[in-house]
This record gives sequence, C-alpha cells and structure tokens, in this order.
Amino acid sequence: MKYHIVQLGCQMNISDGERVQKVLDKMGFEPTDREEEANLLGVIACSVRQKAIDKVYSRIQKWNKWKNKKNLITFVTGCVLPADREKFLKQFDMVFTMSELPELPEMVQQYGIVTPAGMQSLDKEWQEMELSEKENRNEAAFRLDKAVLPHGKESVPHPEKGIEEFWHITPKYGSGYEAYIPIQNGCNKFCTYCAVPYTRGREVSRPSGEIMKELKDLVGKGYKSITLLGQNVNSYGLDKEEGKEVSFAGLLRMIGEFGNHTPEKFWLYFTSPHPRDMTDEVIEVIAQYPCLARQIHLPIQSGDDTMLVHMNRKHTVQQYRRIVQTIRRLIPEATLFTDIIVGFTGETEEQNENTRKAIAEFKFNMAYIAQYSPRPGAVSSRWSDDIPKEVKKVRYHMLTDELMKHSLTYNQSLIGKTVEVLVRGKDRKNDYLSALTEGKIIVRFASTDKKLIGQFVKVKIHSAVPFSTEGELVVKEVPNLVNA
Repeated sequence: MKYHIVQLGCQMNISDGERVQKVLDKMGFEPTDREEEANLLGVIACSVRQKAIDKVYSRIQKWNKWKNKKNLITFVTGCVLPADREKFLKQFDMVFTMSELPELPEMVQQYGIVTPAGMQSLDKEWQEMELSEKENRNEAAFRLDKAVLPHGKESVPHPEKGIEEFWHITPKYGSGYEAYIPIQNGCNKFCTYCAVPYTRGREVSRPSGEIMKELKDLVGKGYKSITLLGQNVNSYGLDKEEGKEVSFAGLLRMIGEFGNHTPEKFWLYFTSPHPRDMTDEVIEVIAQYPCLARQIHLPIQSGDDTMLVHMNRKHTVQQYRRIVQTIRRLIPEATLFTDIIVGFTGETEEQNENTRKAIAEFKFNMAYIAQYSPRPGAVSSRWSDDIPKEVKKVRYHMLTDELMKHSLTYNQSLIGKTVEVLVRGKDRKNDYLSALTEGKIIVRFASTDKKLIGQFVKVKIHSAVPFSTEGELVVKEVPNLVNA
C-alpha cells in the first residue's frame, strides 16, 4: 500500500514531512510520487500564505472525488490555523498537529485499518462489490468513519504540547547530503502579520543533547549541509530555567567544537533568527569556527520604523544596522539574506521607498520578498488590506530590481576566483550541474558526472548574473580559494 504527501511552505514543513514519512514507512506504507496510486494522501500545510491554503482546498476537493472510486484516507497537518482547522475537519479524514504525529498509527487503526494488508482486503472487497452488486451498492456503507483523536483530545489542542515526543521520531531524510534539524518549535513574538504562534504555539526548545546526537549521526553518515530550524532560533534555550540549557550561541559553540574535532567536513546553517534576539556573541562564535557557514539569514521585513512598529517586530532599522555592521566587521566574507513584506496594511509610498533604501544600504545577496496577504487569526487580519494588488506588484518589482543590482555586483566580484561548492544536482541547463557556495550563491558548471552530486568540488567562476554564477570545474587544487 502506498502514500503520497504534498509538502507546502518553509524548511520547517519539509523537516516535519520527513518525520511523517518515517512514521508511515514504519506502518508498512510505501511512498509514491503519483498521488493517484496512493491509498493514503496527506498535506503538510502552511497557513502563512493564503495561496498555500488555497492549494490545500484544491487538493482535498480532488481527493474526495476519488473516494467514489477507491478506498482512500486523507489527512492534513503542519501549520494550520484554528479557523482553517475547523474547515479541514469537514473535508479531511484526519487533522492533527505535529505533536500528535506519534499517535498517527492509532488514528489510522481507528479507521479499522491495522496494516496495509488490512487495507488491501478492503480494496479487494470494494472491487468484488463493484463486480457483483454494482447497481445496488450503498457507497456510504464503504466510507470510513471520521477518526476521533486519541485520549479525548480537544478539537483544537495546544500545538506545542507533546512536541518533545515528535522530536524523538527519526526522520526519513529526503537527501543523502543535506538535512534539517529542528531545534525549537513555536514563537512568542506575535508579529501582527504572522500566524505561527497560533499554528505552532509557544516557543519550546529541544534538548541540546538530542540536537548534538542527531548532528553527529548525520555528519558520521556523510551529510555535508545541515540546517538548524526554528521559528526564532536565536531565542533557543530562553524558555528553560536559567542554567538548565545552553543559549543559541552556546549551542553553536558546541557544534563548532565538534566540527573542529571531526575529520568530516560540513557546513552548518540556521534559520530563522529574529533581529531582536541576535547577539554579538552569536556572530563572534560563527566567526570562530570554520564549520559554521558564512551565510546569515536575518529577516528585516521592512526598512521603515513606523511600519516595523505596525508589524510588532520590536526592532528598529538602526538596531538592524548595528547587527549588520557587526557581521561585516567580524565575518566580512559572509553573505546576507533577508525576508521582506511589501504592501502591508497602511504602507505608504515613502515607507516602501525606505525599504528600497534598506536593500541598497545592506546590499542583500538574496531577499525573499512577499506581497502581503492577510491570514485569519493573525492580528492584521482584522485590518483592512488596503493596498491594491496592482500597487503591491509595482512595489514588489521595484524592490526586486534594487535587490538584483546588489546581487549582480557581488556575483560579478567572484569572476576569476575559485570557490568551493556543494553540488546539489542537475541544473535546468542541459549537461550542467548546479551547486551552492558556502554563502548559498548558486553556481552552475558543465558536467554530466552524477557522482559529484553531494560532494564538495571547486569551480572557477567566469560569468555572473543576478542570483547565480557560472564557472568551470577545477580538478586540481589551485590557489585563490574564496568563501562566497
């Protein structure tokens, strides 16, 4: 019997999906890329963008139609707002939080299906009924009843409760060289546009011992790019009693010391930090240890202080500037990524211009610019979405054009230099492979050697465009190696 999972949203959802797959594998299901072949269909949902939620509704409408022809179980989990959850309960067979994932086998069992073999017998019975009593069958009699959450759980549980048990599930990693490690769940910041505190609950830090064990296991198995995940990673440990857990800087230092004493090479990333909690100590630790990658993702969201207050970001542009200045001073080779919201409620032309100026000042290598859309449950959903879509698009393109200028300038500075890259797979350009530098700059080079995928190689850059570069594979060690 087979399962198919649709994963939407951020890296955290991808990481969550790896644990969901491991549970399903242990239950005896097999994965399939073809959803029409699956007997169990699921979505790892994302409530951050309305577009992502629209995709969920589109999928379940299609799947529910398939139930007229075959036996199916459907589920949805991930980041789900209470308002969406209530609607999903009427359309999906199962709706559960990630903290309830360890109970998934029990939920499926309550459908009367203990093993995939049991489901096969149901499918066989259905097929026989179609052949012998097609005209007289009662389709409703063959529908599985809605599952009831185990242990009398509330219909809208606290999503952060029980997350520790979820972390104990070993993921089914989607790659042999790149992996995610969740170190924290939830958020206490309550940015007015954000749904995360309502979908994932309050901040809970994973024990550092568990994190280090997972990291060491991954490095020992040859993983070369590892990303620590959390809604606000640099508040790691703050939910614990003083002295009961290390700080985020302390966790990075533990990883750095391990990196110094292991012969295996790896790059360690993290996302996403909040400027409010970004300390000089974190930056100092990154500068100290080679395995801590020279790439920092630091969401600014807006370059205007009034708009930042409106978003409840609790940081100013000047505070953000001070952090960037420290990064440039201590880790001058580091690349800088960010997140930006364009067209937030009440945003003026002047405020959008201030964001453009921030892009020009900080010279981001990459910015994930999103046109604002309100999400039910977030504070801003009660406000008027008063910036027309056409205006949002114009502002989006203006900010993107500014970003491209600085991305191009940086990438052109790499021309003639040799950079170390991690090969990630085939490029969309025929007979080319695609790779990332330590600073997550895209590098493509001519090669059809699939054995290079997942390996560190060196490439000499000979051309550049915004957001990517192109070069030639260097077979032998050469001087002039830089961190890009």
